[in-house]
Amino acid sequence: MGGKYSSMNPMDVEVPELNKLLERDSYLKSYEHEIRRRYACFKDAIEKIEENGGGISAFTQGYKDFGLNIQPDNTVICREWAPAAQQLFLAGEFNGWNRDSHPYKKLEYGKWELILPPNADGSCQIPHKSELKVVVQTASGSKEDRLSPWATYVVEPPKSEGTIYRHKFWNPPFSERYIFKHPKVNKPKSLRIYECHVGIATSELNVGSYDNFADNILPRIVKQGYNTIQVMAIMEHAYYASFGYQVTSFFAASSRYGTPDQLKRMVDKAHEMGVYVLLDVVHSHASKNVMDGLNMFDGTDACYFHTGPRGYHTLWDSRLFNYMEFEVQRFLLSNLRWWLEEYQFDGFRFDGVTSMMYHSRGIGEGFSGHYDEYYGLNVDTEAVVYLMVSNHICHSLYPQVTTIAEDVSGMPGTCRPVSEGGLGFDYRLAMAIPDKWIELLKEVSDDNWNIGDIIHTLSNRRWMEPNVAYAESHDQALVGDKTIAFWLMDKEMYTEMSTVSNSSAIIDRGIALHKIIRLLTHALGGEAYLNFMGNEFGHPEWLDFPRAGNNSSYHYARRQWHLVDDELLKYKYLNAWDAAMNHLEERYGWLHSDPGYVSWKHEDDKVIAFERAGLVFIFNFHPTKSFPDYRIGVHNEGKYLAVLSSDAPEFGGHSRVDMSVPYFTSPEGFAGRRCSFQIYIPCRTAIVLAKE
Repeated sequence: MGGKYSSMNPMDVEVPELNKLLERDSYLKSYEHEIRRRYACFKDAIEKIEENGGGISAFTQGYKDFGLNIQPDNTVICREWAPAAQQLFLAGEFNGWNRDSHPYKKLEYGKWELILPPNADGSCQIPHKSELKVVVQTASGSKEDRLSPWATYVVEPPKSEGTIYRHKFWNPPFSERYIFKHPKVNKPKSLRIYECHVGIATSELNVGSYDNFADNILPRIVKQGYNTIQVMAIMEHAYYASFGYQVTSFFAASSRYGTPDQLKRMVDKAHEMGVYVLLDVVHSHASKNVMDGLNMFDGTDACYFHTGPRGYHTLWDSRLFNYMEFEVQRFLLSNLRWWLEEYQFDGFRFDGVTSMMYHSRGIGEGFSGHYDEYYGLNVDTEAVVYLMVSNHICHSLYPQVTTIAEDVSGMPGTCRPVSEGGLGFDYRLAMAIPDKWIELLKEVSDDNWNIGDIIHTLSNRRWMEPNVAYAESHDQALVGDKTIAFWLMDKEMYTEMSTVSNSSAIIDRGIALHKIIRLLTHALGGEAYLNFMGNEFGHPEWLDFPRAGNNSSYHYARRQWHLVDDELLKYKYLNAWDAAMNHLEERYGWLHSDPGYVSWKHEDDKVIAFERAGLVFIFNFHPTKSFPDYRIGVHNEGKYLAVLSSDAPEFGGHSRVDMSVPYFTSPEGFAGRRCSFQIYIPCRTAIVLAKE
């Protein structure tokens, strides 16, 4: 993305608010030249869109020009970009699969066009739901069947007819189209995110539906106090077990869960309930499928992707986009706008950002934090600029949009505005936090946990660059790993979770630690919080999609809601705790407050104390020691009352904390705070207090 600014000194390029970035982090001063160079490339990309793409508005609505678009008079205009093709044809049920009768006309810049006028009776030549193929005549003269990259509805064939997905023309009668009834939801001040997957959101041994999610799962989510859902695996993917990460059709909502209109109803239902809806968007790579993907669309390994080794991701076995190519930018930027406009999503979680930003794709990278790693030759400038352009356009078109970066590298400025020289994301995932919890649960007895190390992991983030904290996500639930609940209790989760059976030391420990791990992460780890579907109640077992390796079983590709609904099982305690955390955050808003001030972290006592949003959070991780008169330092004097205790009976606790006891501060300062009070802290317990 060079061009206009490539011959200029990047130091001459004005970055409107760069000084804010440099003042916030003085170490960046040494890299000012590179920051300005990247911003110059960003400006160049925007100006190219304005000058050659008809402006941002038109350029980002490529779906109105490409693919198959029906006009008011039922004319269908078909356009594709296939620069290496010798000829394009349209074949399908509408023309008896004649692969020669409907050739496209070649336009400039590798584009092709076919206009299908309406039938004599005024009806559309291509009936609703009829099957289509784009036939590409390659440079060698062969004719290859392809799906349009802009296809909006593709379906899985019957099992007896192969595995290649089929493009169905989606043009239902107006009487059958879903019309949105509710406006988008404003961006919440505190994002409490429920990461979810429509297909596994059922107890049945099959694929869940958009309707099931809208009618049965959304009410659960709202009841739990979440205000945001992050929906995974919506962009169509031929291989279900890829968890949606091997996208084959970028503009198609996955048909395995239902129709496009049923997805629209699901999003609209969420908005009706006040839920903000994020899409898990995959622009970091694409499936290498040829017959039903983007790969080899024009007969070459280029077109949408880099050619040669740069175009292949060796670890994911997938294709990598050429972000410098103008038509690829049109395709991907239009894809973002498509989901925002056609389906009314409120924002995106960008998958695989680390892979995008570095030529190494992050493979084998330790990312020590040295700034040379972020401003050296390993950085893929073209991908970085694409992310800047994406965020700039999304936030310009929709000021209420939210974007989240899945990045493990911690590049400075990732969550700062593009005008400062940042990438423009609103949040990044705090990926080190779940890694730390799993490491401790796998390798260290909890009486030997390093409290200082835990606090460092939870609080180590760039100032004014918001993070999404989470104890575990879908990554930890996948087969080959274990959820936190499974690490803690897998030996007895099948036999000792009854509320009427004798108490189990393993289950008691597991429930106690599960609760305080999650609250500590929620309250200290970031500026937003995320939970993966089912983990709120300690869902047993891992997540595994039907595949050859498990005899195509759905046993682990579902959520066992009956476990949490059963009043005689202890899963209800974890579920109630999860809801209590969220509702308390809604009341006090610690996620959109300044980071927590940790005044106490005692290695021998295993006690942590910090203040955030006017609340005092106290944690005792010790397996056996309870402390009757433990002194806690606080900034504000007055009377404090417990507003949440993990030891309460409704959360499966032992009722050792009397919630009615007031705590009055004394003027005696402690732990660097102005005053203090003394409190009883039972072992493996978390207590939250508020000033009356």
